[in-house]
Amino acid sequence: MPRKVLRPRLKRALPKPDSKFSSVLVSRFINKLNFKGKKSIAETILYKSFDIIQNKFGKDPFVIFNTAIENIRPLIEVRPRRVGGATYQIPMEVPIVRSTTLAITWLIKIARNKSGHSMCEKLAQEIIDSSNKEGSTIKKRDEVHRMAESNKAFAHYRW
Repeated sequence: MPRKVLRPRLKRALPKPDSKFSSVLVSRFINKLNFKGKKSIAETILYKSFDIIQNKFGKDPFVIFNTAIENIRPLIEVRPRRVGGATYQIPMEVPIVRSTTLAITWLIKIARNKSGHSMCEKLAQEIIDSSNKEGSTIKKRDEVHRMAESNKAFAHYRW
């Protein structure tokens, strides 16, 4: 009997767009930023960081945010695959939904780990850095791409 049972794929439920920008991406970011069920505080943090970006650059913060997420999204990652008793790190392409989720998670985690200012200022600074293709989140993405590049020899195990 096969180990994997084929099941029909379920459609992913997307959250409702946020009220200010009517964007599902911003809504997903707010839901990921959510801490201990306090969604209104997460919304406040993101919108205040957008205000900081607006005051610093005078550009549309939504466009800068989208640019930052596009710059952070990984195109390829390594996944472990067990072959003949050995586990290999196999480079695989990342689906768009997963790459966006990874970008959001990295952005929030790196902003939380910074010391000093408030979360609004840390998040705004990380979004600005990411839109300019610099900062810790870009380093994280480049690290993931480097890992995939170094394990390119195992790509033939992909199936």
